[in-house]
This record gives sequence, C-alpha cells and structure tokens, in this order.
Amino acid sequence: MSDGSSSKRGVALSLALFTLVLGLAGGAGAVLWLWKAGAPAGPMEAAQAAAPGGGPCNGKPAKLYRNPMGAPDTSPVPKKDSMGMDYIPVCEDEGGPENGNVVKVSLDRVQRLGVRSEVVEERALARTVRAFALVQYDERRQAVVAPKFGGWIEKLAVNATGDTVRRGQTLFETYSPELNVLQQEWHLAGRSGYASDKLRNLDYPAAELEKLRRGERPRTVAIPSPVDGTVIEKMAVEGMRYQPGETLFRIIDTSTMWVVAEVYEQDLGFVKVGDMAKVTVNTWPDRSFPGRVTFIYPNVGKESRTARLRIEVANPDGLLRADMAAIVEIEAPIAGRWVAVPDSAVIDSGNRQVVLVERGEGRYEPRPVKLGARVAGYVQVLDGLQSGERVVTSATFLIDAESNLRAALAAFTAGDGK
Repeated sequence: MSDGSSSKRGVALSLALFTLVLGLAGGAGAVLWLWKAGAPAGPMEAAQAAAPGGGPCNGKPAKLYRNPMGAPDTSPVPKKDSMGMDYIPVCEDEGGPENGNVVKVSLDRVQRLGVRSEVVEERALARTVRAFALVQYDERRQAVVAPKFGGWIEKLAVNATGDTVRRGQTLFETYSPELNVLQQEWHLAGRSGYASDKLRNLDYPAAELEKLRRGERPRTVAIPSPVDGTVIEKMAVEGMRYQPGETLFRIIDTSTMWVVAEVYEQDLGFVKVGDMAKVTVNTWPDRSFPGRVTFIYPNVGKESRTARLRIEVANPDGLLRADMAAIVEIEAPIAGRWVAVPDSAVIDSGNRQVVLVERGEGRYEPRPVKLGARVAGYVQVLDGLQSGERVVTSATFLIDAESNLRAALAAFTAGDGK
C-alpha cells in the first residue's frame, strides 16, 4: 500500500513539473513573438504604444525629442542621454510654427524666476559719445609782434607775461635809425605817396604817420598791439636791441578756445560737424561749457585708434585755460526711428546675440538678432525683431557665471523635463 501511494505522488510531481515547463516555454515564446512583432520594451516606447494611435502627442508622433536636462541637443527619434534618462517628446503645439527652439516653462516657474517682458517699439535713438579732451588755444586768434625794422627798445609799456592788452595799446617805444632816415625822406619828398608807401611797407604805425603829417619829427616810435588778448610770451626787454623779424611778443585772444577730443574709431561714425557738445573740466566740476564740433581731423592714430575732433567753446570769462583736461559728451542722434530693445534683453555669447521672444502661455523663443548702436538703456535692432513683439527683459536665470549663450539657455529650460 505504501508502494502504491509513493507511485501516485511521483506521477503528480511529474505532472506539475511538466506544467511549469510548458508555462515558461509559453511565456518565452510570447515574449519572443511580441519582440518580433515590434512591441515596445522601454518606458518611452511603452508610453508611445499605450497612447492612442501609438504617438506620445495625443496619438500623433512627436515633432522632436529634447534633452531632459535642458542641454541644447535634440533628436528626431526617441533616445536616452548618458545617464539613461529618456528624451522628452516635443509636440507640434509646443514647438511653435516657426521652429523647434521654442521652449515651454510652467507659469509657476515663470513667477519664481521673476520673468519680466516688454513690448518692442520703434524709437528715436541718440547715442552719447564720451571722450577725453584737452583745452587748447584757438590757432586763428594768435598774433606775434615781430617788427620789420631793427632798433632798440627804449621804453617797455607791457613788461609781464599774462598781461591783458587791447588792440592799439602801446607795447613799447623803439628807436630805429632806419625809421629816422625814412622820416627825413618823407619830409624832403614833400609827403609824396612813394615815401608814404615805403613807411607802410615796414608797418609804420598809423598814429605815428599822423604825427608826421602834423609836422612832428618824433625820435622814437610807439609800437601798438595788433589784437586784443593776453600776452603768453614776452621776449622784449627794455634797452635790448632787436633785429628785423625777431619775435618780441606773442598774444592770444582767449575769448574762444579749442577743445580737441580723442574719439574711439567705432564712435566716429556717429559724430558729424555741427553736433553740439558739452565740455566739463576738473577745475569747475559743477559747471559745463557748451560747444560745437567744427572740424574732424582726417587721420586716425595708429596706436591709439582714436580720431581727433575740434570743438569750439566760448570763453568770455577766461575760465578755460590751455592744457586743461576735459571730458566731452556729444549727443549724436541716429536718423529715423528704429526698433530697439532694452540692453538687459540681449544675451550675448560674443559671436551671436539672442533675445527671448515671449509667445504666451509660458512659451519663449530664443531668436538671433542683428544689433546696431547701443544707446542709453537700449540697443538698436537691425534685423530679427518687429515692432509689437514682446521680449524678456529681466529674469534671474539669464545671469550666468560665464555670460555664455549655451549656459543661459540651458538654465532657462533646466528642470522642466524632469
């Protein structure tokens, strides 16, 4: 009886093992059949298969797949990154009609990041060109006193550098044997025009010629100042002898001064003759002097890469003095009206400039732009934007340690796909 029971238990055990083997074989066959039939094995493929119609975008295939960590890398087919994370599908409505670079950020994250935007408008732009300058004398208001005849200075009326003189004021009295001979000839020639011309050719003073007409025969001749101004050089000394053509005085009219500014080469195109300028000097920091650009020198410094501008400034009270250091500000308006964005809206990678265009509902499009002049607070946009579009102007994620376009865009999308 015990032998019969043992035999039955062995048959039952054999049947159970046989059933288990058949089940495993059937499962393996089913898996093999599904694999051959193209059934998905990964999470992303399973999600696609589970979606209606087999696509992750409401039954439609994804337009592309973007990196889950926000790196600027996309794929036309599902894939994984180096950490084994699935790429995120981007649907047609997320990518926008223009391109697949449009990214979507949750409205909650937009608020947390402090995103601000501004409407792009056409503006009248004016660039302020600032330059270092030096105050100089007006070269056209200088005069020298260099008699055309020799003689001795018997009496010096102006005897100090810096003295202010008026036109016609006596500078010194001279004794000249040459003039005495000509005076005698003038009397002997009966006051002829020929004798008068000889005196005039030597710049004989008109006041002294009038004395001759009255019959006087002065021993010395008074030499007057030819202009109003300030004596900046005085070589004349009482009692000295001078030769014809020797410079005895140099006189400058300081009522108008030149301010010569050094403008960088890249700013030269914004400045033209006639532009108004504001001049400030260290001596009078609370006061500015208005001037006008009257000349742009034709050369650019080989080493400094700057061009020189001449600015004429009125100086009636004499506050401006030669060789003073000055700062010049020139308002250079740009003709016409131009599309402009706040300078904080531009992400500059060095060789590429991008702005983030707001598309609504947390969508932002990084768009390359061509920039022009930078003015106070704004940047001229030559191409890439139209008036009426909105651009991001302020967001903490735009502040990148390397000021790098790729890092800024990666920070913009990081975390949304996790």
